[in-house]
Amino acid sequence: MVTNQYFKTMAKKKQPKKAKEPIRIRFKQLANGSQSIYLDTYRNGKRSYEFLKLYIVPEVDEATRLQNQNTIQAATAIKSQRLIDMANDEAGITKASHRSKMLLTDWMRYYSDHKKKTGQSDAFSKQIDKAIRHLVLYKGDKVTMREIDKAYCLGFIDYLNSLQMANVTTAGYFRCLNCALNMAVKDEVIPFNPITKISSDQRIKIPESTREYLTVDEVKKLIAADCINEATKRAYLFSCFCGLRYSDIKALTWGDVVKDGEQYRVKIVMVKTQKTLYLPLSKEALRWMPERGETKDTDKIFDLPSQCYLNVVLRTWAKNSGLSKHVTFHTARHTFATLELTAGADLYTVSKLLGHTQVKTTQIYAKIVDKKKDEAVNLVSNLFDE
Repeated sequence: MVTNQYFKTMAKKKQPKKAKEPIRIRFKQLANGSQSIYLDTYRNGKRSYEFLKLYIVPEVDEATRLQNQNTIQAATAIKSQRLIDMANDEAGITKASHRSKMLLTDWMRYYSDHKKKTGQSDAFSKQIDKAIRHLVLYKGDKVTMREIDKAYCLGFIDYLNSLQMANVTTAGYFRCLNCALNMAVKDEVIPFNPITKISSDQRIKIPESTREYLTVDEVKKLIAADCINEATKRAYLFSCFCGLRYSDIKALTWGDVVKDGEQYRVKIVMVKTQKTLYLPLSKEALRWMPERGETKDTDKIFDLPSQCYLNVVLRTWAKNSGLSKHVTFHTARHTFATLELTAGADLYTVSKLLGHTQVKTTQIYAKIVDKKKDEAVNLVSNLFDE
């Protein structure tokens, strides 16, 4: 005979077990008597901890009791949000979903402003502005971030390739888009950068960068030749032996130069990158600095003419020296890098002296030096031919 007790027992057995929550609030006792609140997450066989920087303090009065109550509520709210994020992640829904409705042009402008604030040059900001204009010409100004896919990016490449522009220019515009999309991924605006799905042979090919530089003999010719503006001559040769850009030399004051024991150094915030540079000055560089006299720390070291007249001075000086190369202040910077590597300095050190943020930027100079070494070795190739 089946009894009611039997049914009660079977019903009990069939009740499903309550699933354990993957995230739990836990407490860690601290030496000062407080407890630090953290989340204990167990997911896919792995455990992780997130300390919330929330604390339960000893309850000594009604105020601390209410404080702890509010703290627990805050921790519970964070836990709930983490559970929602976890569920969305498992369902393929990301935080980027709602933010990806932003217009591409708005994101590009935000990216441009961000680069300005982090010290990027105005030239790059202007390049981004031009890239935005071409994006609008390509597909209009109503394209949202969620609409940027591989097909859109390939189409933009085809559009740029159809323009009557140098590859280096169109490649620069495409680079602006790529960098902006990379930042969008980091900021969780989009889940991934679709450009990563494009093979290298489909992208715009950037011609290998070249660097005009002066040889030791050519620098000697400049030293020996007269120049119509002595300050320009001194500043240019100073650059040849320290590698500073024209903008940095123009801004250089006497207060920027300090003596550390027997070594003179210059401390300067580079105009282009906003990076602080501590640059040791060689005796040859010091040789081309003018006499300080009674000048103040705030006085400029080199009294340089306007950019327009400066170029006239350099062209005339180069002509007087018998040089056929296009001499600019950046040529002096390239000359410094090439001379240092030729003299045996390592690539990393030269990169730091130039203020480069990445060693790969300096590698172009290493290629120049390697080519010079190849040419030097091949000079003896025909000496012993019969």
